[in-house]
Amino acid sequence: MQIQTPDWVKNAVFYQIFPDRFAKSQPLDGEFFHPHNLEEWEETPTFFGYKGGNLWGVIDRLDYLQDLGINAIYFTPIFQSAANHRYHTHDYYQVDPILGGDRAFEALLAAAHKREIKIVLDGVFNHASRGFFFFHDLLENGSQSPWVDWFKIEAWPLSPYDGDRPANYASWADIRALPQFNHDNPQVREYLMQVGEYWIKKGIDGWRLDVPFEIRTAGFWQEFRDRIKAINPEAYIVGEVWTDSREWLDGTQFDGVMNYLFTGPTIAFAAGDRVIMEYVQSPSYEPYPALSAKGYGEKIQELLALYPWEIQLTQLNLLASHDTARLMTITGEDKSSIELATLLLLTFPGATSIYYGDEVGLPGGIDPDCRRGFPKEEDWDIALLNCHKQLIALRHQHSALRTGSYEILFADESVYVFARILEAEEIVVAVNIDSAPANVQFEVTKLRSQPDRLLYGEGKISWTVEEKSRQLELSLPARTGCIIGDR
Repeated sequence: MQIQTPDWVKNAVFYQIFPDRFAKSQPLDGEFFHPHNLEEWEETPTFFGYKGGNLWGVIDRLDYLQDLGINAIYFTPIFQSAANHRYHTHDYYQVDPILGGDRAFEALLAAAHKREIKIVLDGVFNHASRGFFFFHDLLENGSQSPWVDWFKIEAWPLSPYDGDRPANYASWADIRALPQFNHDNPQVREYLMQVGEYWIKKGIDGWRLDVPFEIRTAGFWQEFRDRIKAINPEAYIVGEVWTDSREWLDGTQFDGVMNYLFTGPTIAFAAGDRVIMEYVQSPSYEPYPALSAKGYGEKIQELLALYPWEIQLTQLNLLASHDTARLMTITGEDKSSIELATLLLLTFPGATSIYYGDEVGLPGGIDPDCRRGFPKEEDWDIALLNCHKQLIALRHQHSALRTGSYEILFADESVYVFARILEAEEIVVAVNIDSAPANVQFEVTKLRSQPDRLLYGEGKISWTVEEKSRQLELSLPARTGCIIGDR
């Protein structure tokens, strides 16, 4: 079977937005639902408090995102919910009124598409919430509810709030607020399929699927893909799977997954023993122990051998998300580690995903601290922002950095060098993670050209060409990386 994935994703730089914390504003005509009892924007976030971010605020920030080079947005859930993160879905057909409701979303979708920015929504289809109408009917009517087979009921009575009594129903991670659907029920299956179709028909460009590995009903994701792609063949379907994902990346289910198998080794290499363990042990996606250049190269080769190339090009590569501590905090605010990891991220095959605020140096520990309000402009790290802008711009300018093959040229101790090759375009990326300058010389057999122009970073490049050998000599400053091209 020939695997097909959306072409636009291969050229995408995503921006992940946690809607309650990115920006807030109101429409010009003043019609808006005004929530009260909000946390102060700059205060440390809590598990239950709201800061009042909304989709009108996102519309106001589209200029900023476009200037950064963003051409796709992934939103964590936006549907009506009784949680600031909105993974407790009340109504899959209504945008949360605190976010501005359906009117704000329609305005955002139109404004984003006018700028050729794609919109991907978060689909929470494994579980709903205690406030979901169908489950609430069970709480009111017990075993006589017409929706009793929609959930995994174990006994009666149900106890959705009293932790001293058995819940008597299956829930995600044993959290009573998140009752699991019974996906073996054809009605449940059809309901969720129609939710997926509804928002694709409304114009969204894809779904990010929350904990899809929890849904074990045979054929569920195959049917989901078929029905979504029947409406929009270029819709992106990306799953949240943290580990080896070959089971779901066979071309019949997802176009990609959130690529934590890239995240962990990249942090372990770029930050090394600067990683603060308390921020990465739970959940562990293995950004430790420290990796040498050779060790990193081996991890990357294993990853690139795991899936077909068409899938590699639509993986969602990231350094942080709403489920992890932020890199600024993980590394003890070591800027070199962040810049090195960002360089490796933006030169890797697949779609890039930047977690809101990371580009301006927003810190944050484990959830909920990683979900802070986007900082005021006077608190931005401008050097880090410019680093992101430069690297994103280069990725957009050079097709080899997006879809070219990935060839490791040299990996020893602290120096890692690879090439991205697409037809006649050959780009070399070199990284030195050591706290001292490095000078290396090695034979190059995988390139036809001799790139010698610095496109990004610092360093000295020298080629020695003999009859049967071409040697590349690189001098790299401490804790830096560079991109080398021929134009």
